Amino acid sequence: MATIIPLSEGVFTIGHDKIFRPFNPETENLNDRPIGSLLVEVQPFLIVTDHDIMLFDTGLGFHIDGTLQIHQNLLRHGYRPEHVTKVFLSHLHKDHAGGMTYVDANGVAQLSFPEAIYYIYQPEAEGALQDSSLSYIPDEIRPVVQSEQVSWLQGESGYIGAEVQFFFSGGHSKHHIVFLFDDGKERIFFGGDEAPQLKQMKIKYVAKYDYDGKKAMELRQQYADKGREEGWQFLFYHDVKTPVAVL
Repeated sequence: MATIIPLSEGVFTIGHDKIFRPFNPETENLNDRPIGSLLVEVQPFLIVTDHDIMLFDTGLGFHIDGTLQIHQNLLRHGYRPEHVTKVFLSHLHKDHAGGMTYVDANGVAQLSFPEAIYYIYQPEAEGALQDSSLSYIPDEIRPVVQSEQVSWLQGESGYIGAEVQFFFSGGHSKHHIVFLFDDGKERIFFGGDEAPQLKQMKIKYVAKYDYDGKKAMELRQQYADKGREEGWQFLFYHDVKTPVAVL
């Protein structure tokens, strides 16, 4: 049976400037933040099986006391960065891909998971490296795409091994993808920013922050319907209270 481990990096607000600012819901008021600020968790996930330690998205890439936060979170659960065997990226926005790499004490960019294969949708990487918006940080992406540890994903869908399937979705970012883990016993769905919070699976609305808001809304409905029918466990990357849920 697979084990799901949320790797919370904390609660943040994000406004039009695309800067993630730490937020304490117990002591701070969202109304004190700039108008239009969103309240989000940032939460990569591990799925651990008998033969793989799989990471789904890599967090912001922030450091605490000089150590990459996602490394600290792994160690807290008994895993080291080199234990990770596969890294899956739904898309390459900085809050999902910032932890792919880090800069060491000598100023050299290093891959954060030295023994892992990074699975990246090739059109997303090509677009990210040319993007001048605040959503992508090419310098954090480039070391991975130039390495021998990347495995390029292409097309509408495909399998990664026997247990993980990816699907091109293109709702939140132009080349966004989603993942379904299925080992024959349980199904675990990771929708990145197209299924980011539990409440978004229950309420229909078009979000301005999506590349194609109408498509993203329709996708959320499709995921919710399919997930209910098949008993999926949903992994919610940006949910402050509910990281994992069955609809």
